[in-house]
Amino acid sequence: MNCNPLLSGVRVLDLSRLLPGPFCTLYLAQMGAEVIKIEEPNGGDYARLSPELFNQINRAKKSVTLDLRKADDVRSFKHLVASADVVLESFRPGVMEKLGCGYEELRRINSRLVYAALTGYGQTGPYSHRPGHDINYRGYAGELDQTGSASGPPAAGNFQVADLAGGALTCAIGILGALIGARASGIGSFVDVSMTDGTLALQVLALGAIRSMDCAHERGSDMLSGALPNYGAYPCADGKYLAVGALEPKFFSRLCQLLQRPDLLKKPQGFGAAGAELRQELGSLFKTRSREEWEQLLAGEDTCVSAVLTPLEALQDAHFKARGMIVEEGGKPAFNLPIQFSNAFVRSGHSPRLGEHTAEIIGTLPEALAETA
Repeated sequence: MNCNPLLSGVRVLDLSRLLPGPFCTLYLAQMGAEVIKIEEPNGGDYARLSPELFNQINRAKKSVTLDLRKADDVRSFKHLVASADVVLESFRPGVMEKLGCGYEELRRINSRLVYAALTGYGQTGPYSHRPGHDINYRGYAGELDQTGSASGPPAAGNFQVADLAGGALTCAIGILGALIGARASGIGSFVDVSMTDGTLALQVLALGAIRSMDCAHERGSDMLSGALPNYGAYPCADGKYLAVGALEPKFFSRLCQLLQRPDLLKKPQGFGAAGAELRQELGSLFKTRSREEWEQLLAGEDTCVSAVLTPLEALQDAHFKARGMIVEEGGKPAFNLPIQFSNAFVRSGHSPRLGEHTAEIIGTLPEALAETA
């Protein structure tokens, strides 16, 4: 049977560390690209200090150790660039140039090269050289201000919005777009991805409010952040929670029917104080049964009501198992690629030991370089 090769044959040199860059190239590796981690010989990727984090996001990759402060290793790296399709790095602007491996230098070796720089603030602008982490990028982008309850401070949460959504996934899209263009034209591209920019671009609801009334809603008071009584999380009798997303009238009507409370349809469903009575009624109702009882009654119906699972419960959930989202690596759970293709295969595999593939990939490279010098 004919098979779509996806990214088979694409070679990616990944110099990034920690979370955003390696998460980006994890998706590329799972879609078939050969991802080679270029790591410093003394310790490698800092994420190796947290082995289970490292193992999750570096599966199906290879590891080559090179010290780009040494001339011989720079020559080896440039030799690899000649056969690469993508280089990804996450240093502050100017670092690669100081190493003699900036985009302008590498494009002279390989005009088709897609060079992606994934940084906190991008290559330009007054913040470009500042250090930062996820919470800083979210703070500047306005997303952190909108996250949390109306009565509390901004909440960082447990999901790295800027690192993963604003950064890693945005970068993956940029790389794929540049790759398609390079294959069609023979001309590569510099892909400048700022995690702060990517997070700003996710603020579609806040921007909609600004366009409508010249300001965003206060934290916890937008339609999807807690202002509406029919869109929120409610505690149940067992202390577990239920996610109620009955925004549209048809869903809320069905919910009220199953609750045997058609009178709730007549109560105000508006923002804030306008929906306070309905919120109180729903809160009292949901405390009368356990989460599982409500799940059995409501989740299979047109209500947009579901259980709030813990991360461990999600791993054990029948739906994710049926979708093949949970795989085992080394006897422990890991996430599969969350994209399913017809007529194509996704790849898995273990995370590499530091320098595991240096001999395989570099091989007799110094001799080859000497011959071409």
